[in-house]
Amino acid sequence: MENYSKARTVEQPCPCPFPGLSSDTNEVRVKDGSKIRNLMRYALSRMEVKPRALEGEGGQPKSEEGGSTTEVQGAPCSQALEKMPSRQIVFTGMGKGVSKAITCVEILKRRVKGLHQQTRLLFSTVLEVWEPLEPAAGLDSLTVSRNIPAIWVLLSRDPLDASLPGYQAPGNFDSLWAQAAKEDAGVAGGQRHGGRRKRGGGGGRGKGPGGPVRQTDRSREPGKGQSRGKGALSGQE
Repeated sequence: MENYSKARTVEQPCPCPFPGLSSDTNEVRVKDGSKIRNLMRYALSRMEVKPRALEGEGGQPKSEEGGSTTEVQGAPCSQALEKMPSRQIVFTGMGKGVSKAITCVEILKRRVKGLHQQTRLLFSTVLEVWEPLEPAAGLDSLTVSRNIPAIWVLLSRDPLDASLPGYQAPGNFDSLWAQAAKEDAGVAGGQRHGGRRKRGGGGGRGKGPGGPVRQTDRSREPGKGQSRGKGALSGQE
């Protein structure tokens, strides 16, 4: 493929693996370069209800955008509450975005209690179009089809079919997080005990009251020099 360069990548549409979903179900497509805080801000705005207090004179609601408060003119008091939360939301991830999609799902399950989960693992088809570097060489363009692993996760406030594979009842994440915390605490405790044994260990040879005593070559050489000087004097005599 040294004579070709990738021109474009076309992602083939993948049918939703969850039949019976309503058309207004929100879908969050997680990619490798997506930021989790932006994804969670959108998901939480659809799954949570946050009533806004009426501020200002005349009971006019205010909206916050970018840290500044702007007044909404002519808004009735019935619009002070945001829209009712969605009953279902779908997270999709493909390739490197699979792990990030799972992270978003776990965060949302901790923020919004009582969500039923249905997971589907499948492959998504991606077409890569390669063009020749030198069209005059007589090479044709190539189309490469690749199958990339993908994940679809459905979170629903309403109960789902528990007999289907990939179902997870609400509340199971508490035990998983507790078990992970215990394992992390055990690993950290083992490292601390191992460090103490290493610090307390050591050879007792040449060890004084203030610690191990090191013998340098300077203390040895004068002794050798003195013995040689005595031998030379006895020879001269």
